[in-house]
Amino acid sequence: MNGNEPRLTVGEKAQIAWYVARMAKRGIADDRQMGGRVDQSDLQSKVDRVLDQAREREQRAAKGK
Repeated sequence: MNGNEPRLTVGEKAQIAWYVARMAKRGIADDRQMGGRVDQSDLQSKVDRVLDQAREREQRAAKGK
């Protein structure tokens, strides 16, 4: 795990795994015949939001100690 990445709860890990699986599904479904790549920025922003919330949770916990 990277130094700036927070420890994730089980629920956060499951949420991120779900979003990554959806990204993979979109990637497989992309036929690439129309020259396009599937836009996955919405799912990436959801993953980023989960990570940001985990960082905030850790900061709140650190202040409480």
